[in-house]
Amino acid sequence: MRVPISWLREYVEITLPIEQLAEKLTLAGLEVEHVEYVGLPGSALPWDRDKIFVGRLLEVKRHPNADRLLLATVEYGADRPIVVVTGAPNIRPGDRGQKVVLALKGARLYDGHKEGKVIMTLKEATLRGIKNDSMVCSEKELGLSDEHEGILILPDDAPVGMPLADYLGDAVLEIAILPSIARAASIIGVAREVAALTGQTVRYPPMDFIAEGEPIESALRLEIRDPKLNPRFTAGIVKGVTIGPSPFWMQRRLALCGVRAINNVVDISNYVMLEFGQPTHTFDLDAVRIGPSGVRTIITRLAQPGETLTTLDGQVRELQPADILVCDEVGPLSVAGVMGGADSEVKDTTRNVLLEVASWDNISIRKTARHHNFTSEASYRFSRGVHPALAMVAQRRGLYLLHKHAGGVIARGILDAYPLPAKKVTVAMNPTRVNKLLGADIPAEEMIRILRALEFQVESHAENAGARVETNDSAGPPSIRDPQSPILVTAPDHRLDIEGEHDLVEEIARIYGYDRLPETLMQDELPPAHGNPELDFEERVRDLLAGVGLQEIVTHRLTTPGQEARLYPPGAPSDDRPYVTLANPINPDRVVMRRTLVSGALETLAANLRHRPRVALFEIGAVYLPRPDGLLPHEQPRLVIVMCGARQEPSWRITALEANAADKNATAGALDFFDLKGVIESMLNGLHVGEVAYEATTHPTYRPGRTAAVRLCDAPAAPLGLFGELHPRVRETWQLPDDRPVLVADFDLDALRRAVMPSYLIRDVPRFPATIEDLAVVVSEEVRAADVAQVIRQAGGALLRDVRLFDVYRGEQIGPGKKSLAYSLTYQAEDRTLSDKDVEKLRTKIIRALEGQLGATIRR
Repeated sequence: MRVPISWLREYVEITLPIEQLAEKLTLAGLEVEHVEYVGLPGSALPWDRDKIFVGRLLEVKRHPNADRLLLATVEYGADRPIVVVTGAPNIRPGDRGQKVVLALKGARLYDGHKEGKVIMTLKEATLRGIKNDSMVCSEKELGLSDEHEGILILPDDAPVGMPLADYLGDAVLEIAILPSIARAASIIGVAREVAALTGQTVRYPPMDFIAEGEPIESALRLEIRDPKLNPRFTAGIVKGVTIGPSPFWMQRRLALCGVRAINNVVDISNYVMLEFGQPTHTFDLDAVRIGPSGVRTIITRLAQPGETLTTLDGQVRELQPADILVCDEVGPLSVAGVMGGADSEVKDTTRNVLLEVASWDNISIRKTARHHNFTSEASYRFSRGVHPALAMVAQRRGLYLLHKHAGGVIARGILDAYPLPAKKVTVAMNPTRVNKLLGADIPAEEMIRILRALEFQVESHAENAGARVETNDSAGPPSIRDPQSPILVTAPDHRLDIEGEHDLVEEIARIYGYDRLPETLMQDELPPAHGNPELDFEERVRDLLAGVGLQEIVTHRLTTPGQEARLYPPGAPSDDRPYVTLANPINPDRVVMRRTLVSGALETLAANLRHRPRVALFEIGAVYLPRPDGLLPHEQPRLVIVMCGARQEPSWRITALEANAADKNATAGALDFFDLKGVIESMLNGLHVGEVAYEATTHPTYRPGRTAAVRLCDAPAAPLGLFGELHPRVRETWQLPDDRPVLVADFDLDALRRAVMPSYLIRDVPRFPATIEDLAVVVSEEVRAADVAQVIRQAGGALLRDVRLFDVYRGEQIGPGKKSLAYSLTYQAEDRTLSDKDVEKLRTKIIRALEGQLGATIRR
């Protein structure tokens, strides 16, 4: 919310520099995000105090050598007036007396003839034979708005000769109004906080008026059909108004708050809302239709099936049954608390105005605004809660301003339908308990002062009983004898957030100053620290994957069923488990809790592949599965890996021949199934997972023949995870590249953690050399390479340190239905150097095992 200091100063004395005030408000819970200076030091373009002034037109006449130019004589407090050349269309020959802004030679302004904000310095120039070194300024040239059609005309009471920085210069506080501080979503709301923080008193604006019209009961009646949704509705009538521009000061304040001025009646409605935080709405009274009752009747009710309303933005809205409407006896006039209707809006021809100030159920307003995608200042405030007591205050203030600035006659009386009066909230507060909770020693008198400064009504039994220590004036105020005496505190009418003593403690702490509360160390011993094995394991996985070149991502936990359905090719069976569904989603793209990490990872992969030749990502996060008991969902931790692109980044080390070869065969240097398998093996080895097996499997998301399951050999029933190449039709759905594989792995992180060995052996660095030899084995096509390696390891025993497959061959030399697998075998002993005879014996044993168990032959 934007709070102009000049407007704030009208209600409370500002005794601190702006920056200190901003800091004090922030510490009290009103976070000042930014201070914007307008025309003052600190702004993008400060107005020169000795070059930009308030001036008055003494004479305007035509330029002798130009039909579209004028010569304006302006006085500005100097000994002699100055003549400037201008082409402003909003002054004419013969004009005099208007107050304008005069900039002299050397002043820095924005160039009104260029796009954006381009700073220029006024210099002397000759315009059609007349020298000119000054100018009368438009709003754009001063940085007030983008308006450049004419010069800025100031109010008649603008003091001639005053530097513009003193007259219009301002500072605007940008305050983040959190839900807990929604009561301060107004200028007076902030003024209350400033007054309490600085020891000042709030000055409330005038709102007394004389009503000379006919009784309002003869012109209007009210009907509230659901008091829970509309606890209060007030209405006032002003007849014979004149529609025109609002006063300059009002337009200026609205502009500083980011609200566009429209006309005096609409501007007053917006002004009162910003002033008190209570939204109001003005209707053209003559647009309220007379129904069967014969009297104009305002009805508040829920929308009926099939009802529509054209709102102020020109949109035809299909109303939902939960929408609260303000209607006449014929049909809807506005969506309550959100936006008015086009048919009943105040127009240039309006002469009679109905002023509505009401209170609405904040939950209902929030749902309506979200459903219709309404964003208005009114719905912003109503959805956070506005006390019904403010309705009559804003009604009286609105009628006062309408009568003063739009004329007309106010009807006698104000209709006030208040079927559910808000109850007064009174809380008993114990000062000793307050200090105990805050860890402070705040005197009870200071607590009472703070609460009364915030407009709470405070009744102290000690005060009433006269339980005070009498002192002379020089010794300061008397004190309450018994700090245990309860204090009865009644919340002011504008507060909806006071429920118990804890709320009063917060108020006292805010105003007293969190920074003044003493720092107190714990006197007890710190409890013993407990480890978090699950979190430690996740961090270990992150370190390992980052170490092999993958980058971590974090994706949305909320998604849609349609998004996850894209993981399955058209016509393939999909996951039919139910979702955990949000009862009140904030976004149509975020309606259910995710059941997989893969969809979010693929979305991120697709976005990054548009800009990078190689992407390798992983995510660790929870998926959400409903429980049969219907309570909170099971949050299962998962790991997803996605990879696509070049095997290595482009480098000067790649020769031209290699680059040419890669261009001819785009997939030759691309990441493939075995690159992903290598990443997984590196992770499993680093985690010290027990012995695993890789088995071919099928899954609709993955490409047939290029999908594998990772299983623990000791517990083969449930796989640790799946990995493989994405199915081409799924890849097409996600708009991923079709000239290179897209690789995906999906692991159950809990199962992976359970598979980690509780202990493992660490070998010393070998003291004796190893013997390495190659062995090529011809086996049937059906025999898996993993089975061959397993037989070799079992036959080699402890002296066989490593088995590595480095070549696979198929061809005429070995016959159809056969394949040749070439392994590199490493033999090594810890206590000696192996002899040729030792190695020969091991080789013979391995060959016999391969021939006997797999029917293999050795390829010579």
